[in-house]
Amino acid sequence: MTDPRSLTGRIADALSALDGLRPATSVAAEISWLPTDPAGGSVDLTSESVEVRLVALRLPLQPLLSAAEARVREVLAGTEWAAARIRLVVTDIDGAAFTG
Repeated sequence: MTDPRSLTGRIADALSALDGLRPATSVAAEISWLPTDPAGGSVDLTSESVEVRLVALRLPLQPLLSAAEARVREVLAGTEWAAARIRLVVTDIDGAAFTG
């Protein structure tokens, strides 16, 4: 069985490495010593779905979200969430995305 806490952290790490998106975390970096969810609250797992909240750093969104879905699928492969529905929610768009 895959540890859900570890899996959410691996999903957030995979998406952090993707140029143009970042996980929408609820935990400030200044309090990283606090024992919290390794994904910073940006990933939710249920038995049927995986929801990831993201901040877009550039546009257009569609290619970024396609790449993000592929990364999440890679992380989920071989786990009990491999066939789960993936929901990517863009919670914010960085203002710099509109100038580039």
